[in-house]
Amino acid sequence: MHLFAQKRNPLALLMSILTLTMVLAACGSSAGNTSTGSGTASTTAGGKGCQHVGVLLPESSTSPRWETKDAPLLLAALKTAMPSATIDELNAQGSAPTQQSQAEQELTKGACILVVAAHDSQAASAIVEKAKASNVPVIAYDRLIQDKNLNYYVSFDNVKVGELQGQFIVDHAKKGQNLVMINGSQTDNNAILFRQGALNKLQPLIDNKTLNLVYTTFTPDWVPATAQTEMEAALTKAANKVDIAYSANDDMANTIIAALKAQHLNGKVLVTGQDATVAGIQNILTGDQSMTVYKAITKEATATAQLAAAISNGTDTASMINGQTKTSDGAQIPSVLETPVVVDKTNIVSTVIADGYDTKADICKGLPAGLGGIC
Repeated sequence: MHLFAQKRNPLALLMSILTLTMVLAACGSSAGNTSTGSGTASTTAGGKGCQHVGVLLPESSTSPRWETKDAPLLLAALKTAMPSATIDELNAQGSAPTQQSQAEQELTKGACILVVAAHDSQAASAIVEKAKASNVPVIAYDRLIQDKNLNYYVSFDNVKVGELQGQFIVDHAKKGQNLVMINGSQTDNNAILFRQGALNKLQPLIDNKTLNLVYTTFTPDWVPATAQTEMEAALTKAANKVDIAYSANDDMANTIIAALKAQHLNGKVLVTGQDATVAGIQNILTGDQSMTVYKAITKEATATAQLAAAISNGTDTASMINGQTKTSDGAQIPSVLETPVVVDKTNIVSTVIADGYDTKADICKGLPAGLGGIC
């Protein structure tokens, strides 16, 4: 028995060495791959050490800002904050199922932090739950995701956005005027907050009959063409007696103005907006739109990138948080909320042009020289 044991020991030792070598090789392969495979997420638990960020945007056709403003600003900010990281940007093109598939694709590739501008605030809960199962943190960008396990939310004070729109109407309204409200998409939590903020200011005037709310609706997917149809229906219902058109954003305001033009009412109806688009600013200069709300997306993108970098570095994020946002299931989500600003014909130069958000050349393209003292 003693001689037999002596003969077995070298073979057992060899097998042990081979087994240990294979384990170490597997571990090294998993830790080193940040762009393919699914190992990265598990080796960067909670996002610490993460070097692969997936950025998921909601659409491009109904709101061009996502690809013309948010995408380049987010990618630039993330590359500055996380210079060694792989950054993937995908656009759902208006489809919640597509966005969920894109999230799953990113998790499979090894994304260990997700930045999600949800197409549908409720449906995107599935993304948060899938990421949580892989211990991957999710930052909701611009639009809140209705899920208690959401890690962070970076946006603007969106109730304040609506309040700025509503207060502008209050400041310019006359007793007995007729008001139309064309809100954004009900699947976008921001649209609900904008409406809430606007009604915070408008409801007292509606209640005391200073304003007559003659038509109100939400606009599925923020489609501008739908907003135009809604405005046409409102004009028909009110026999063209409309004095104020609350539009939740500039893209819809542009088609609402088209409906007003058809009835020779443009420039006679107060029209609100949001996002400070080039078209929105042009409409303000021509007198067809009264105001917009400027949200400095550069600040939003930078805050998101800095938050992602802090998660990756394992540093405390508490100093970056300036608020809490409540989800529909009662959770309080740590939030970074930037401040929106009203823009009308008096401060275009000192806001969007001064910040380089919209250029003078773009704004003045196709407009008469000297218009508004700008072109």
